[in-house]
This record gives sequence, structure tokens and C-alpha cells, in this order.
Amino acid sequence: MGTGSLEFIINTVKIAAIFMGIISVVPLLVWVERRGSAFMQNRLGPNRVGPLGLLQLAADAVKFIFKEEFIPDHAEKVLYFMAPGLTLLPAALTFAAVPLATSVTVSGHTIDMQIANINVGIVYIFAVASLGVYGILSAGWSSGNKYSMLGALRASSQMISYEVAMGLSLIGLLLIYRTFNLNEMIAVQNGAFNFVWRGSAFSVPWLPNWGFFYQPIALILFITAGFAETNRLPFDLPEGEAELVAGYHTEYGGFKFNMFFMGEYGHMITSSALITTLFFGGYALPYASPEDVLKFWTENGAGIAGLIHLTVPDTASLLTMLTHLASFCAKTGFWLFFYVWIRWTLPRFRYDQLMDLGWKTLMPWALANLAITTTVIFLAHLPS
Repeated sequence: MGTGSLEFIINTVKIAAIFMGIISVVPLLVWVERRGSAFMQNRLGPNRVGPLGLLQLAADAVKFIFKEEFIPDHAEKVLYFMAPGLTLLPAALTFAAVPLATSVTVSGHTIDMQIANINVGIVYIFAVASLGVYGILSAGWSSGNKYSMLGALRASSQMISYEVAMGLSLIGLLLIYRTFNLNEMIAVQNGAFNFVWRGSAFSVPWLPNWGFFYQPIALILFITAGFAETNRLPFDLPEGEAELVAGYHTEYGGFKFNMFFMGEYGHMITSSALITTLFFGGYALPYASPEDVLKFWTENGAGIAGLIHLTVPDTASLLTMLTHLASFCAKTGFWLFFYVWIRWTLPRFRYDQLMDLGWKTLMPWALANLAITTTVIFLAHLPS
């Protein structure tokens, strides 16, 4: 088998694995949402179908698949059927640039734990994620329903407004990292917190070198904008049940509705992965570089190498990758739970409050943070 064919097979497997992984995580998140909300509200939550209500997820899947398909009489049928896919696809494509762990080398073949190592990865993610609004707008317009159209208009204006604040919040961080590549951003965050001020180097050994400690305001702005971008409470105005029935997907049911559902959770997963990568060191462990982890497994992985019939270097590379993958999943999982936590903690905003927050609060704070960051960087590089 040629090198080109092998690369094609590896990339195809990675695409399928990550896409199926995202789809598989969605039911688990639904279960966490149900059980988490029950815990916060002193209820039991799902507990009848299977242990801890886990088989309720299978029951929901059967319902979505076999539910009657309904098409409105006045629908624009081509866009009506395309809209769920246009919403789900960007959520899956954005994850292609996110590094999940260190590369693994087995039998001389190196496999990146990332579909595409794009040099301008953060730009790619923002560009593709912004396409999700077209699916929502298409769903609202093609349904031939005024409630759906109002929900689509709300979603489009909300997502466009908060994308501006979200982008501005990251410029200061990009000035510090001096790169658009997500792998290089993770590498910058290795080690202890350190900075240079007018030629003198300073370090705080007990503090990780994470982006959060350089840009705490940017993190708050990014998370807030992320809630609006994913249409989650307290910013789920496009789906406001009390006002718009179900918003842009009022006329959707069965599997088509499920695709909107998976799209929302897919954007949540990508947003949580970005928070982890940009502000909390990505897959890297605090205080330990990937080289330190590889050295540890090289010295202590001989027994495991014998069990799985691999050489010690290959086993160390595999265990290093699994260690970092577990670190990435743990950090991302925390932020996914944070989405659930906030949903059942804060009430829904009014629409005028939502837009005021985006344009009159987040935008000025993002601009002020950028001005302060550029000033500090300029002063830090002045000669002593």
C-alpha cells in the first residue's frame, strides 16, 4: 500500500471517528442535562427506563427515527430539507482543526490526533462556525411560518452581534501567542507562568502558563458570547417557547428536528474545546510538558509494552497520546457541564437586554481589553 493511500485511509478513519464521537456524546450530554437539572431542582430526573434512566436515550432515538414526517403546505421544500444539514455540518466541520492530543508513532507511522493541522486554525473555526446561521435562517424562511421566521431573524441578528464581540475578545490573546495555529498556542502554554518586562524575565513556578492568567477578561467575554452563539439559556431567544412556540424549528419533527438538536450540542462541544485550547492549555497537563510525559512512559511503560506486544518507544508514544486525550476530555467535559449548570441557574433574558449586552457591554469591554493588552505589550518590549 502506498503512502498516499495509507494517509487517505488514516484521514478517513479520523474524520469518521471524530464525527461519530461528536454524535455519540450528544445523547450522553442530554442525559447529563436531565439528571443535572433534576439534581439542581431537587428532583429525581429520568429513572424508569434502564439504570439511572440511561436507556431513555435509546427510547428517544427510536422516537426520532419513527416519528411521522410532516412537511408544511407552504414550505420551500428544497431549503426546508437542506436547513437541518446546513446547521449540523458546520458544527462537525469546525472540530476538524481542534488538536485532541499529541501525535502517536507506531511502527514508524506518525498519526496526528487532529483531522487537519491548519496554520490559521482559529480563523478557519470562526469562518466555518459562522455558516451555521444560514441553516437557521433557511429553516425559518422555508417553513412558511411567521413564528419560525421571527425565530430565524432573532438567531441571525444574535449570532452576528455576538460574533463581533467573540472575535474581538481573542485579539489580545492572539497578540500574546503570536500565532493562529492551535497546536502552537498549546505549546506556548506549556510550563510555568512567565513573562518578560523590559528585558527582565519573571516567572511564577506554581501557576500554569495558561491563557486564562494572561487574559481573564477575554475568557469571560468569550464564554458569554459562546452562550449566545450556541443559542443556549440564558440566550435562547430564537427558541423562546413562551413567545415563538419553538422558534425557527417549529415546523420540524422527527429526525430533522434531531439534526438541529445535534447541531446545537455540536457547537457546544466545539465551544468547550476552544475554551480548553485557548485558555487552559489544551490537551497539555499543567506543570508537565509532552516531553515530560513521554519520558515518564518510556521509563515506566515496559510492562504495558509486553502486554500489548509493542516496542517500548511505540508504547510510550501511545500512552502519552492517551494521557493527553484524557486531559483534553476532562477539561472539555468540565466546560460542557458548565453550559448545563448555567442553563438551569439563570433565567432567560429579554431580547432587548440580549442585544444591549452584546453591543453596549461586551463590545466596549472587548475593545478596552484589546487597548490595555496592546499598551502593556508595547511597554513590556521597551528597552530598560
